[in-house]
Amino acid sequence: MKFGYEDLDVWNKAVEFAVEVIEIVENIPTDRKHYRLLEQVESSSASISMNIAEGKGRFSKKEFVQYLYISRGSLYETMTLLEIFRRKKWISVESYSKIEVHAKEIVSMIKGLINSISNKKL
Repeated sequence: MKFGYEDLDVWNKAVEFAVEVIEIVENIPTDRKHYRLLEQVESSSASISMNIAEGKGRFSKKEFVQYLYISRGSLYETMTLLEIFRRKKWISVESYSKIEVHAKEIVSMIKGLINSISNKKL
């Protein structure tokens, strides 16, 4: 038996995205004095798939949509932190660009899922 969220392509992409972000953070050459920022980007990236899963498990479609909006917010938070890391030269432009492509794909999928759910009678 699977959980309902496991069949969602966007959830699977979001899990892959979190793994990629965590791998990027693990390779940041810093003395970890900014550990809070590093922990925050790991947390926000994991939150994307977690909110999709939590929303899928909620009682109503309206609640699910709300969790999808929260998920999108976590994605934006993650990309903001990665932009800060790029500007600080903690991550390369290439790493940022690669993860940005994945982020844009996920945000588009979240938007599509929201539209799909919202167009059905809530």
